[in-house]
Amino acid sequence: MTRSIHPDAVSFPAGRPYFQELAGFDTWPEGCYLLMESKKYFSTCPLLQQAGNSVLGLWDNVLAGAAVISRKRPRIRIACGLHAGGFLFLALFLTPLLSAAEPFRIAIAGLVHGHVSGFLKSAKARPDVVIAGIFDPDPALVARYGDQFGVPANGRFTSLDAMLAAIRPDAVATFTSTLGHRAVVEASAKRKIPVMMEKPLATNLADARAMAAAAKLAAVPVIVNYETTWYQSHAEIWRIVRQNNSVGDIRRMVAMDGHQGPQEIHVQPEFFNWLTDPEQNGAGALFDFGCYGANLMTWLMDGERPLKITAITQTNKPKIYEDVDDEATVLLEYAKAQGVIQGSWNWPFARKDLEVYGESGYAIATGGTGLRVRLKDQKAEEVRTPAPLAANTRDPISYLMAIVRSKVAPSGLSSMDNNLVVVEILEAARESARSGKTVVLPR
Repeated sequence: MTRSIHPDAVSFPAGRPYFQELAGFDTWPEGCYLLMESKKYFSTCPLLQQAGNSVLGLWDNVLAGAAVISRKRPRIRIACGLHAGGFLFLALFLTPLLSAAEPFRIAIAGLVHGHVSGFLKSAKARPDVVIAGIFDPDPALVARYGDQFGVPANGRFTSLDAMLAAIRPDAVATFTSTLGHRAVVEASAKRKIPVMMEKPLATNLADARAMAAAAKLAAVPVIVNYETTWYQSHAEIWRIVRQNNSVGDIRRMVAMDGHQGPQEIHVQPEFFNWLTDPEQNGAGALFDFGCYGANLMTWLMDGERPLKITAITQTNKPKIYEDVDDEATVLLEYAKAQGVIQGSWNWPFARKDLEVYGESGYAIATGGTGLRVRLKDQKAEEVRTPAPLAANTRDPISYLMAIVRSKVAPSGLSSMDNNLVVVEILEAARESARSGKTVVLPR
C-alpha cells in the first residue's frame, strides 16, 4: 500500500529522530523535498545548494531534523525531532535559506549611465533576480530599456518617488549622472532601501558627506561599484601585499586607467552628454578614470588619507571635449609612500592596470586576470594565475544581494569610508589642477 503525506497534516514531538518514519512515505506533495539527517541529501536539493558548502558545519549540531520545502513558495512546512543544537540549525540555516530563496528585487534609478545595459543584461540572466522597476525622467529611455529587457508597463516610471513607493524593491542600483547620486540615496534612505551606484560616489565632498549621513541615519548600506573591484588580479595583490606582507611596506603605487575617449568608443548619446559636462561628471577623465586609482590606493593603504595632492590636467582634443579634461595625472603623497594616478581618454587601448611596489618586491596587475610578481630573493618575476573570487564577492549583483541579506558587511573598495576618501582626493586634485598648486589635506 502506498503511503502519502500532506505537509500540513504532520506534527512530531521534539527530541526524537523521525527520519525513518518520514522516509517511509512513498509519495510527497508535488514540488517538495525532504531534508534528511545526512550530508549526502544536501547535494540533492537545488534550494539547499544555494547555501553553499559553508553551511555543512552546522550539521554537527543537528542530531535529528527535517523540513519539507516547496520550490514554488519556499517555507518551513514541518520540523521534527530536534535535539540540542537543532534549534540553532533552524535559526541559523533554514530561516536565512528560505528568505534567500525569494527572488532579489532590484530597481534601476536612472538610465543615462552607459553601464546600465550590461547590468540589466546580467540581472535578466539570473533566475534569482527580478528587475522590479526602472526609472528615468526621460520617457524615451524608459521605453527603450523597458522594451529591451521586458520590464512590464507597471514597472516603468518617470518619477523616482513613484517607483520606490510602488514597488518597494530590495535594493536600488543607480545609473544616473554622478551629480544625481545624492538625490537617489536620500530618497531611498527615507524608505530604508539599500543603494548601489556606479563610481565615483560624488562630484564633490559635500554631496558625499550628505549621502554618508543619510545612509547612517537610515541604517542602510550604500555602496559604490567599480569594475576593478571584481578583478581577481587585485584580490591577489591584496593577499600578497597586505594579507601576507610579502613585499614589506608599500612605497609606490601606479594606476593606469582609461580608454581612447567616450566619443571614440561610441558611448550612448545620453552618456556622452553628462560625461562631458563638468557639473554632472565633476570633471572629465580626472573623475571618470582617476577615481579607480584613488579607490585602489585608499584600499591598499588601509584607508589612510594622503598628506598632499598635486595634479595636472589638459585637453588634447578640445574639439570633442572643450569643457572638460581628457588627460589627468595625480600625485598622492603619503608619509612613506607615493601614488601616481593616470586617468586618460587618450590611451591607444582600453586599460585598467595597477602596479604596487614595496620595500622588497612588487606586484603588477594587467586587467582582471593578468598578474606578474617578483618577491625578495627571486631572480626574475613570475606570472601568477589569480584565484577565483568567492561567490558573494565576484560581481556587483551577487555582492549587493549578500549585503542586503546580511551575508557580508560592506567593506573595502565598495564601502562608504573608502569612497569618502576617494572624493576628497578627486576634489583636491581638481583644485590642484585649477590652481597649479599642491593641495594639503586638512588633518
